[in-house]
Amino acid sequence: MSKISQLGRVIVPVSDQDAAIAFYTDKLGFTVSMDVPYGEGDRWVEVTPPGGGSGIALSPGMGEFQPGRETGIALTTSDARSTHEELEQEGVEVEEPMGGDGGVPLLFMLKDMDGNGLMIVQEES
Repeated sequence: MSKISQLGRVIVPVSDQDAAIAFYTDKLGFTVSMDVPYGEGDRWVEVTPPGGGSGIALSPGMGEFQPGRETGIALTTSDARSTHEELEQEGVEVEEPMGGDGGVPLLFMLKDMDGNGLMIVQEES
């Protein structure tokens, strides 16, 4: 039996890898952890959050896997309201925060430059 040890990365479809790199690094503070050519003219691009953890591979869309979808990705912050305000000031499309009232942590949704949906969740320390 195979033993899976951790989540390595998730893949998000993007229309332009350079524009996606700019969004994820400039707006969300990620770093480029990999950007290498492969195959016949393709690139493998990964970005990683500043605190570490699994990376996001920014891949051109293929077949039904196209930009503009909910990703199911939840990113963590220590202060959702402050992060929401900063991203809104940066021109990022964000929804109003919700939760934070006991059972559900404070969270909000955002869209990247291609309309891919991500969630920001406040994690209590």
